[in-house]
Amino acid sequence: MENMGEKEILEKLERKGVKPTANRILVLKALLSNSTPVSLSDLEDFIVTMDKSSIFRVLTLFLEHNVVHAMEDGSGSLKYEVCMSEGRCSLSDMHIHFYCEVCHRTYCFKTIHVPVMELPENFTPHFVNYMIKGECPECKRRHSEI
Repeated sequence: MENMGEKEILEKLERKGVKPTANRILVLKALLSNSTPVSLSDLEDFIVTMDKSSIFRVLTLFLEHNVVHAMEDGSGSLKYEVCMSEGRCSLSDMHIHFYCEVCHRTYCFKTIHVPVMELPENFTPHFVNYMIKGECPECKRRHSEI
């Protein structure tokens, strides 16, 4: 994910209308340091100085202010990713995800955008979740060696 310094993180939060508190900065840094979407449990492991409910409150606020978007990858828990667009999370933030059914990792294919679909009149999409499930190359390699 994008390498942001402290100043850029503060500016991003302020542009999104979020007061940059210590907890919010910690959560955003943890999200940005991961190249794949992360769950609440993942964040709890990364940020040992915050409890689960505090992290959840920050994520809820981030969702309301379009700092992040959430998606379900088939693992049974929501995964969170930082929206890189300035306003609301746009369809350009949406990309293909791949969920490995063997190792349970979610991969982002940021260069493969979600196909645009024609919707009936007056329907406006705000979020698209395009998930492909299967076996990642590493698991496939291990599987074929057996």
